[in-house]
Amino acid sequence: MTGISELGEFGLIGRLAARLPAAPAVLLGPGDDAALVAAPDGRVAATTDLLVEGRHFRRDWSGPYDIGRKAAAQNLADVVAMGARPTALLVGLALPPATGTAWVERLYDGLADECAETGAGVAGGDVVAASEVTLAVTALGDLGGAQPLTRSGARPGDVLAYRGRLGFSSAGLDLFRAGADGPAELLDAHRRPRPPYAAGAEARALGATALLDVSDGLLQDAGHIAAASGVRIEIDTARVPVPAVLGPDGLRHVLTGGEDHGFAGTFPPDAPLPPSWTVVGTVAAGTVTQGTGVVVDGRPAGPGGWDHFSS
Repeated sequence: MTGISELGEFGLIGRLAARLPAAPAVLLGPGDDAALVAAPDGRVAATTDLLVEGRHFRRDWSGPYDIGRKAAAQNLADVVAMGARPTALLVGLALPPATGTAWVERLYDGLADECAETGAGVAGGDVVAASEVTLAVTALGDLGGAQPLTRSGARPGDVLAYRGRLGFSSAGLDLFRAGADGPAELLDAHRRPRPPYAAGAEARALGATALLDVSDGLLQDAGHIAAASGVRIEIDTARVPVPAVLGPDGLRHVLTGGEDHGFAGTFPPDAPLPPSWTVVGTVAAGTVTQGTGVVVDGRPAGPGGWDHFSS
């Protein structure tokens, strides 16, 4: 097995760059001092995330391809949540020198294939040696002349709806921790999220007043909308579907589980929401000063969701 230390930094970069397909907005890709990415709108939506081995993924649970897709997905979803079209990723990669070349190539295959879901491409990045695998991914996007969909536009009377899966990754994480071998659907959901990328453009067309990527759990992320908009969000659990595959703790996973990277938004009460969007609550005047800023079944919700510094 060829290791990356045998290739050297520039040999590895050249090998990875050769695997990356072209993307429409990437005018100049890897190989120069900087990439060139088209920005027809004149504004660029930009976001960045870090994934650290042992904290955000484990190599004994996830293969390199899934890690690559997960790293791309969580950044692409943030761009989509702003109502923008993803155009490019920049990837900083830290690797132990003993890492096999084939492992890194599969990682980049995952990055490239997830980008292809949105029409984006990997425009460049950097590779360094480190004691553990770390990915620093920056995603760029174009608004196409439209205003961004932010967290601050929710208004009293709006409804709260989500599109995508909730709780699957969280349930899968519990299974991994318990050493269980199934259900495979949940284990796969933790390895690789599947954001419904069409949700951004769809939400805009439906008149969304606020939108975000559900990365830290529905309660916590709905709380971000509530805080930014100066409103109270009331969730009715009777309206929240809980798939049987999530098991006896299904409602907890749905309300507080992160990393599925679906989308939650607020919409005018008369918005013609299709079945792909599930209404789970409403927006009311006033704020909740404790917990998440969200009311669940009439009671303020306590802290919920993922907090990077909580443990």
